[in-house]
Amino acid sequence: MKKWLLLTLLALAMVVMAACTANEDAGKNEGSESSGDKKSEKVLYLNNGVEPTSFDPSVAFDAVSWNPLNNLMEGLVRLDENNEPKEAIAEKIDISDDQKTYTFTLREDAKWSNGDAVTAGDFVYGWTHMLDPETASPAAFLAYGIVGAEDFNTGEGKADGIGIKAIDDKTFEVTLTDPTEAFLNIISNPSFFPVNEKAATDNAKWFAEADSFVANGPFKLASWDHDSKMVFEKNDQYWDKDNVKLDKVEWTMVNDTNTEYQMYQSDELDISSVPGEMYSKLKDSDELVNSEQAGVAFYRFNVEKEPFTNKKVRQAFAYAVDQDNIVEYVTKIGQKPAHGFVSYGFKGPDGNEFRDTVGDLIGLDKEKAKKLLEEGMKEEGWDTLPKVTLTYGTSPDNQKVAVALQDQFKEALGVEVKLQSVESSVFMAEQKELKHQLSRSSFLYDYADPVNALESFITDSSMNRTAWSNKEYDQLIADAKSEQDSEKRWTLLQNAEKLLIEEAPIVPVHFYNQLSVQKPSVSGIVRHPVGYLELKFADKE
Repeated sequence: MKKWLLLTLLALAMVVMAACTANEDAGKNEGSESSGDKKSEKVLYLNNGVEPTSFDPSVAFDAVSWNPLNNLMEGLVRLDENNEPKEAIAEKIDISDDQKTYTFTLREDAKWSNGDAVTAGDFVYGWTHMLDPETASPAAFLAYGIVGAEDFNTGEGKADGIGIKAIDDKTFEVTLTDPTEAFLNIISNPSFFPVNEKAATDNAKWFAEADSFVANGPFKLASWDHDSKMVFEKNDQYWDKDNVKLDKVEWTMVNDTNTEYQMYQSDELDISSVPGEMYSKLKDSDELVNSEQAGVAFYRFNVEKEPFTNKKVRQAFAYAVDQDNIVEYVTKIGQKPAHGFVSYGFKGPDGNEFRDTVGDLIGLDKEKAKKLLEEGMKEEGWDTLPKVTLTYGTSPDNQKVAVALQDQFKEALGVEVKLQSVESSVFMAEQKELKHQLSRSSFLYDYADPVNALESFITDSSMNRTAWSNKEYDQLIADAKSEQDSEKRWTLLQNAEKLLIEEAPIVPVHFYNQLSVQKPSVSGIVRHPVGYLELKFADKE
């Protein structure tokens, strides 16, 4: 009996062991199949640096919002691989003979990620929201070329006076005050994305969480762990989904370039920014991508604060700046020195670069700087120059340039300049309130036209922040905006830049570039000089 029981127990043990082995093997097989599926899935790993400011197209007005938002949403036009605005949600664009009325025919298969059709009413709703004074959109000025837009935005007109109209669900009409050569470029900006009227009416914060966000672009927002991670998935409702190759994009948020680069080295990221000290080591690497970016780093003089009330003193400080030295020895990431305000990348009707045609307007000239300073001080009756403080937003890169300028002003002018670092959020508010004497600034183009940068310095522009006002300059910009002859318009813009540099409410330092390293397995990413990261065409082996 005992022998039979022992045999029975052994048999049961063998069955149990076999079952366990089978389960373990099954788990391994399932894991390998799952791993294989995951491996075949095309996932791009990126870093956004910080949390997007907002995914409300009307409120977002920075790269950390626009780069991801540009891949979740789409407007009437979209920049192509050659940086030209091409039909997107609009499949057809008709322009009236007087070039003031644009009629956009929307695609029948344009849908939101929730399955709703994208309608002309969604564009009317989104653009009106942007222009509504209560929205306080920093992008509203971009729409001022539309009839009634500025009046409504400044509280002097009504929404029904704006020159935008839904003729029917698939026909959207826009009427401009004057012909605007750059109009299609302007509306490629994310601020002109449509907003799903139904979703926004049901939930005013539709844009704040993944489960309420509705997209109409190549990707949809699958998850959003605020200040940590975002996951995009291919949007199966997108009209051109067959040309979208990636399955997912995972964005982390690491606000440190060195950490980001370490993550790239350990294969946690497919793309990374390049720490300044690494550029010299990586400049010959096949993984380095150095793309132009239309934008400029510069410094603003407050013309209401001494000593910069005097034009010659401003000019003296401008001629004391050695732009070439700063890009070679301070920033050290392959940027171009800025000897004018308008960036490279804009070709005129003659096919020539705006920057090359105008040439260098400012650069280091110590003798001229000293002479101008002496003349300016004499005009004001100053035996001693009023004290100067240079203010910049807190960041190691900003500090490096500020220290370099401090040394250059000392060497060229014999002037001791005090440096002041202010937290970025406070810095911007103070600069707008004209509390700084001399302050660091930057400009990235909202659309591909020199007027976008130059119009920042017309009288009373919210972008001016120098207190400088010049009637001749204002007129040049106004004339350029209404001029229909391309060659004459280009000449007006060139004259405006020359006047801006001559009057010296600002001094340019360097143009921006987009410097990154990218894994060889990644292809098809478009980095527009003016515009935002484009993942629609991206692929990963």
